[in-house]
Amino acid sequence: MTLLEQIERDEGYRQFAYADSVGVWTVGIGRNLESKGVSREEARYLAQNDLNECTAALRRDLPYFDGLSEARQGVLINMAFNLGVAGLLKFDKMLTAVGGGYYKEAAKEMINSTWARQVGDRARRLAQQMETDQWI
Repeated sequence: MTLLEQIERDEGYRQFAYADSVGVWTVGIGRNLESKGVSREEARYLAQNDLNECTAALRRDLPYFDGLSEARQGVLINMAFNLGVAGLLKFDKMLTAVGGGYYKEAAKEMINSTWARQVGDRARRLAQQMETDQWI
């Protein structure tokens, strides 16, 4: 048995945050979120895993995805990261415009959404990136 295996056995594994036996918020294998949290490196690792999952789902669900430029793929991945893939897929008019190469129209659909009112500058930047094909 390795030390890590022993610690996992003794601490257990929890996918979601929970209050431990003394009320401290914990996640994973005994990670104390109140005093230790997650480092920038750990957060970036987790985010990259989530981005990889979003990308795979978009490749599966949007037949035109791989034909888009990297900047426009980035817009869709960013939105899927924020909304969830299922949430992004509700943007019917925007996605139809993207699939047809009507990027200015897609950007307008992005801006004319509840999502844009909720996220503000993020939506404006991503709409500009969609329209101009330049990373913003």
